[in-house]
Amino acid sequence: MILADWQITARCNGGMVSPFDPELVNPASLDVRLGPTLLIESAEGLELVPYPLHQHTQENPYLPKPGQFVLACTVETFHLPDDIAAQFMLKSSRAREGIEHLMAGYADPGFHGVMTLELVNSRQLHPVALWPGMKIGRWCSTRWPPPPSAATQSLAATTGMPPCRGAGDDDGPSIPDGHLRPRAPDGQLCAASH
Repeated sequence: MILADWQITARCNGGMVSPFDPELVNPASLDVRLGPTLLIESAEGLELVPYPLHQHTQENPYLPKPGQFVLACTVETFHLPDDIAAQFMLKSSRAREGIEHLMAGYADPGFHGVMTLELVNSRQLHPVALWPGMKIGRWCSTRWPPPPSAATQSLAATTGMPPCRGAGDDDGPSIPDGHLRPRAPDGQLCAASH
C-alpha cells in the first residue's frame, strides 16, 4: 500500500526522514532536494571526483554539459522502518528540463542513509541547471504487510543485497541457499525487488 500524505507526515514526524519539511508532502509522495555535493567525471582518471555545490544557486547553477553523467545525493536522510520500502522518482518538471534519472532509486525496508541519484543531462545542445536544495524528485513509500523476514533483513544489511531475492531467481544476484524470500499472508513468495 502506497502511503498517503497523512501517513507520510506521521512517519516523517516519527523520524523516517530528516530533515523533514511538511511543505514537501504531496498526496502520495514526499519531494526531496538535491544535496550539497556532486561526483563528476574527470579527464585525469576513471574515478568520479567530488564537486561541492555550495557556490551554486538557482541564479548561478552548476551546468552539466549535454550527455554529462553525475552522481548526486538527497538533502534528506532516510531511516526506513522494517515495514516500509521506498522508491525515488524524478520530478516531471525536471525531466522536461532534460534531466534524466537512471532508475536505480529503490530502498528496501530497513534502509538508512541518503539516496544516491544517478543523473544525466539528456539534452543534445544545451546544459541543464543543478543547484543545492532544488526539488529534484519524489520519494514514494510503500508499506509491506507483513515486514520482511529477519533472515533476509540481516543478509541485506551485511551484503547490501536486496532482501526479496531467493536462490534460483533469474533476475539478478541471489541470496545463498537456505535464505527464502518472505511469504505474503496467502503463502505466495513476494515479488523480487528491482
